[in-house]
Amino acid sequence: MQIKTRLLLTAVGMASYLSAHAQSATFDVETQELHLPVVEIMLKDEKVGAFEVEMQLVPDTIASDFTIKKLTPLESIPSSGNTLNRVKKRRALVCGMGNELSTLKGGFVFLNANGQIAGFDVDFCRAVAAAVLNNANVVSPVMIIPESRSIALKPGNVDILTATTTWTSSRGANWGNFTWITFYDGQGFVVKKNSGITTLEQLEGTTICVTKGTTTIANLKEVFTQRGISFTPVVFSDQTETFTAYEQGQCTAYTSDRSQVSLSIFRSNTPDAHLLLNETISKEPLALSVSFGDEQWLKIVRTIIFGLINAEELGITQANIDTMMSSDNPQVRRLLGVEGSFGQAKLGLEADAIARAVRAVGNYGEIYERNLGSGGIGIPRGLNRLWTDGGLIYAPPLR
Repeated sequence: MQIKTRLLLTAVGMASYLSAHAQSATFDVETQELHLPVVEIMLKDEKVGAFEVEMQLVPDTIASDFTIKKLTPLESIPSSGNTLNRVKKRRALVCGMGNELSTLKGGFVFLNANGQIAGFDVDFCRAVAAAVLNNANVVSPVMIIPESRSIALKPGNVDILTATTTWTSSRGANWGNFTWITFYDGQGFVVKKNSGITTLEQLEGTTICVTKGTTTIANLKEVFTQRGISFTPVVFSDQTETFTAYEQGQCTAYTSDRSQVSLSIFRSNTPDAHLLLNETISKEPLALSVSFGDEQWLKIVRTIIFGLINAEELGITQANIDTMMSSDNPQVRRLLGVEGSFGQAKLGLEADAIARAVRAVGNYGEIYERNLGSGGIGIPRGLNRLWTDGGLIYAPPLR
């Protein structure tokens, strides 16, 4: 049940009453104790804090007054669990994306020939919009700089964060809920071919260009310290600035995720002048993420990603989806909403939600090839092949 209440916040050093909204409250009749798992503190319609509250009923009071027994501040402010309703009411999906746009064809985020934002990350947003709103074109992009990604995931800022974000343990604990890995990456290094450098050990005593607000600097320091390689990091605010500084000779090498390094080389005016070293020094699983506190929305986004992966595995493409509607394969029919179910209704999705997504952007493989593969910047799929082809891209079965 839901209870409207008022808390006297002078108990925690605040000298005013604020409106509070209690979620999933429980009352123990025997002990006369009221437990409020989440009390959201509002000030001028803005969440400013959240507490877990234990209250005790005061005996023999006409108004059933409660006293506060225990007040525990929550580190994060959970959302109200209504992201799906908010997206439907707004008729648009707000997606946080990387802030570095290019007019060249391909990559995670770029401007296409029509001046529209496109890319690998963008297509996943379009897929969610198609599945939820039946319109892939109602994506509202918010460009996010790397160091602001954690802020973007505060409830109510964006519906999905897709800004080439590495899923780490600490980010999963502190930033928000990560949905599923969409791209397996790792940190790499690029040098000028005429430098003669072919190994990391040859970077001893050199300068290395890195971008702030990423996992790159920590990885670099850890690995080079372990190997006894001395270096001087030169830090810049974004990837474009970092690569430009390297190209201009301010650093001997440039390091970032191998996908980002490949993209920078692809965009360079002199791509043949650079050498991407063979070695990878870290795990960088990239994943879409959502705010804490809305399990339904987490499952919706995750399920749509699963659907795109399973579509590729089952041979369902943007071109043949209408034909596949009449397939006699029960998994195909379940995925496309023709018959049976894999849980769409319980999530608040229409039966044909995945069919809408595939019709709009294609399956996982099509998204990859169009943006990152042969139709984009030319990164071989490698670990991002399906598990049936020796890769790591895998989705739960359709049961």
